Amino acid sequence: MSPVETDHRISSPMSSSLDVFLLGTVELGASLELQERLRREIAARTDCHGTILVCEHPPSISIGREGSFADVLVDREELISRRMEVRWINRGGGTFVHLPGQLSVSVVVPLERFQRGILDFRTALENSLIALAADLKVPAERGTALPGAACRCGQFAFIGAAVREGISHGGVHVNVSLPQEALDVVQWTDSDVRITSLAAQRTRPTAMSTVRESLIRNLAAALGYDSYHLYTGHPLLHRSSRKVYVYA
Repeated sequence: MSPVETDHRISSPMSSSLDVFLLGTVELGASLELQERLRREIAARTDCHGTILVCEHPPSISIGREGSFADVLVDREELISRRMEVRWINRGGGTFVHLPGQLSVSVVVPLERFQRGILDFRTALENSLIALAADLKVPAERGTALPGAACRCGQFAFIGAAVREGISHGGVHVNVSLPQEALDVVQWTDSDVRITSLAAQRTRPTAMSTVRESLIRNLAAALGYDSYHLYTGHPLLHRSSRKVYVYA
């Protein structure tokens, strides 16, 4: 039973399907390309079919509309040595660092057909993050410095989303198990809010599979879908390989 209220759904349960794709580790650019292709496909439909992409990214940095390159706290030579890609993305939020150990979930749903806007969407995402924390017995609340969710040790989840032609894209990034050194690569917010991970808050290992299952389940409920279809991989995903810097 979900520990949060049931009235946080974007709409009443819909008969249209929600497809969830588990992609493994995916380059940030390839994930963005797939999101845009799915967004165009959903925009061409007339029902409430939605898609969620679940993955981790190799070391990379994304800069949203409220961020700038000044938020990157290492010099360009170090970025090159760490093989960290930097991308400017048309989404809400500031500058985020991505790497394995962080769960990235992109939500592509037709908000306009639900008769809801970006604020309703953000509320649903935040509620699903708080429900995830409750499943892990971590007291959490909405982020004060940035949209997302925070616990006693700091903010562990961040929302970077946008809406185009009535279709959402982007979503949430959850720091599951990351070393503090990795989190300190960027200035996440102008405030003095500490950036942390679920594993640091729980002071013990936290399985990515447990976080993934809880977040998918709570997201489906928050978005108004009775159930979802789970798939591994996606036929349109373009994969590549490269050597990456690994944090010890």
